[in-house]
Amino acid sequence: MDKSMLGDLENLPEEDKVRMSAMIDQLQIRDSLRMYNSLVERCFDDCVDSFRRKTLDKQEETCVRRCAEKFLKHSMRVGMRFAELNQGAATQD
Repeated sequence: MDKSMLGDLENLPEEDKVRMSAMIDQLQIRDSLRMYNSLVERCFDDCVDSFRRKTLDKQEETCVRRCAEKFLKHSMRVGMRFAELNQGAATQD
């Protein structure tokens, strides 16, 4: 986001700032839920082969744990890289 846009946001009336903050919070929650749902779906599809029991067997449990760890590490790395790129773009203005 360029600095002129940030300046424009600071000039908004307080009521609009509150509304914008609420909208941003909702978007962040929505994105978090999407990421969580994607993680669950992907790891379940990759790791659970059958429904022999109510609980996961040892192999499935290990697979799900590794899958979740990889997914979260990847998501964190992408987020960090995006922040680096965003920060670089902001300093070029």
